[in-house]
Amino acid sequence: ASNRSLLLAPIHLRAQPIGQNRQVLIRLAATADLAALVELAARTFPLACPPQMPAEDMAAFVAQHLAAKNFEAFFADETAEILVAEAGGNLVGYTLSFDREPYDPNIGELVKNRPTVELSKCYADPTAHGTGIAGQLMAEVLGRATSRGAKSVWLGVNGMNERAQRFYAKHGFKVIGDRKFVVGDRTEDDLVFEHEL
Repeated sequence: ASNRSLLLAPIHLRAQPIGQNRQVLIRLAATADLAALVELAARTFPLACPPQMPAEDMAAFVAQHLAAKNFEAFFADETAEILVAEAGGNLVGYTLSFDREPYDPNIGELVKNRPTVELSKCYADPTAHGTGIAGQLMAEVLGRATSRGAKSVWLGVNGMNERAQRFYAKHGFKVIGDRKFVVGDRTEDDLVFEHEL
C-alpha cells in the first residue's frame, strides 16, 4: 500500500473519560476541523514558549506557520498526518507529524534510526492538562508510526520547556542533540529528542 493510503487508513477510535463524565475521542483530523484547529493551535503554541518570549513574536509565528493556509497545506501534504482529541464536541488537543527525512541536514545527522517520523506538534488545551489527553495522543502517534514501518519518531522542544521535556522523557524519548528554532524575531535553543521504535 502507498504511504498515503496508510496515512488515511481508519484510525482505532478511543473513548476515554475526561473530567465531568465527558469522553475523549482520538481521531484523524478532517478538513471540517480547519477553523477549530487554527484556533486551538493559536491558543496552545504559547505553551511551548519560554515565559520571556514577547507576545508579538509568538503571534508572528502563529500567523506565519499555524494559519488556515498552513493547515490546508498540511491536509494536502501526503507526508503529513494530523490527529485530534475531541471531547464534548470540542477539539482539546492535536498532533502534527510528517513521515519524511528530517528537513534539516544537521537534524538528519542526529536522528540515527530510519525511516523516521517528525512529531512537529503535540499540544493539549490548558483545560485538558492533567487529563491524560496528551499521553493518549502520543500513544496513537507512536503506534501509527510503528504500523507504517517507522524505526523512530523525533521532535524538537524549547530548551527551557522543562514540563514538555519531562513529558517526552516519560514517553521514551531521549535527547540526541540541539537545534536553533526561529520564533518571530528571536532564535531559540531547542533540544532534539528521538524515540526508537
